[in-house]
Amino acid sequence: MKPSRPARAQDPRQAVRRHQHTDYAKAPEIGDEDDLYQIVRNQKSPLLLILDGITDPHNLGACLRTADAAGVHAVVVPKDRAATLTDTVRHIACGAAESVPFIQVTNLARTMEKLQSLGVWLVGLAEEGGQLLYDIDLKGPIGVVMGAEGPGMRRLTGEKCDFLARIPMAGKVECLNVSVATGVCLYECVRQRR
Repeated sequence: MKPSRPARAQDPRQAVRRHQHTDYAKAPEIGDEDDLYQIVRNQKSPLLLILDGITDPHNLGACLRTADAAGVHAVVVPKDRAATLTDTVRHIACGAAESVPFIQVTNLARTMEKLQSLGVWLVGLAEEGGQLLYDIDLKGPIGVVMGAEGPGMRRLTGEKCDFLARIPMAGKVECLNVSVATGVCLYECVRQRR
């Protein structure tokens, strides 16, 4: 007896898209410092993503998408010299711009100080980081701080961090794309919190 033939694959043109993109009829909400502090107070162990000077909309969209997947409670960016929620960002984020609270702050350093006063530990990623990311306890209230590609985070932003960490690099390439590095950091937080 001949084995039965497997079912015919569905025509890809009729398949449901797995990566649904944004419905632009609904405008995403942009929060402020007060919204951020309320989010932190309402979470037992908040996980925040703080982006300093990310101007590329594709990188911001990818960071939002990863933040959503990792369960980040809010993404924080400065109002000036940083990308915001444009149609491009929303397209790349595939709905994450509408699901993860997006907070724009006037003074990032002051906001970081307030977060610390609320019990959030700030871990900045930098090439000059003294510790490996994997050696830091990321289980409690954490803000992961990422700087822009090229210049990295601003000096004052780096000084406000409780820890500066680095991702080990074994190859010849000296650095990762900021959205990729963000994914590595956030998923180390996820791993430790399980």
